[in-house]
Amino acid sequence: MKVLFCTDGSKISYDAIENFSKWTTSETTVDAICIIDWSFLPEEVIIEETGFVNSCRNVADSILEHAEKVITSLDLTAGKKIKLCGAAVESILDQAEKEEYDLIILGSHGKKGLQRWLGSVSREVLDAADLPVYISKNKNLSNKILFTTDGSETSYTVTEQAIKTLNLSGKEVYLCTVTENPDLLFLEGTLDSNWMMAIRTQQEIYSEHAVKKILELFERYNIEVKQSRILEGTPAKSIIGYAEEISADLIVLGSGRKTKMQNFLLDSVSKRVVEHTKSDTIVFRSR
Repeated sequence: MKVLFCTDGSKISYDAIENFSKWTTSETTVDAICIIDWSFLPEEVIIEETGFVNSCRNVADSILEHAEKVITSLDLTAGKKIKLCGAAVESILDQAEKEEYDLIILGSHGKKGLQRWLGSVSREVLDAADLPVYISKNKNLSNKILFTTDGSETSYTVTEQAIKTLNLSGKEVYLCTVTENPDLLFLEGTLDSNWMMAIRTQQEIYSEHAVKKILELFERYNIEVKQSRILEGTPAKSIIGYAEEISADLIVLGSGRKTKMQNFLLDSVSKRVVEHTKSDTIVFRSR
């Protein structure tokens, strides 16, 4: 496996690669990228070769040198050290497109503007990247993993991708699906109690089938599932709540391919979970 590790020198970025190292093997090669981002400056401002600019480049070199030591200490293979000048998101996506990576790793601490670039960059990379994206917010034990399914073919494909990508040996595996409460549907329908009971029954049947399908997939790969649950409520909120209940270290999510306008207009379940959960997340694009 070959991954692209994005770092700005912050602790959370190093925690991200440490967390991920426990989900992979020593055969994984890690390229580290650090970006000198001047994109926040007005277009009329010209960056010239000054002592400040050279100082920034030296800092980037130091960050990459330290990243290499961290990667090696985690028993991973240190690959290229990549230093670029430009907008962070575009630079990461360009590098990801230039070489064949299997995954992008970022830390997310929610800071914006001039403070640190990874907080908002992680969300933008997630929207635009075709590769799986691993986003970490806090250092954790990297032991409990939560898979989610909505019964779709995308969920099945994403689960199989995750099984093939991650090292699940010795991990606690959990699975959940969510049925939406009929009470939250349109008012006219909720006035008919028989209609609500019929919808609830169909949801239960569908959810049981969705869970069974993924459990059979795990069984095929000889993976033991510690617990599977059918939750009820709003999908994103229910997934986040269950992740907190079991103290999940990582949540596996799937996302269909969308245009930039769709990403702008639609607040998908995956995006909401990534935004609000305290757990690490890995988002796979459906192929």
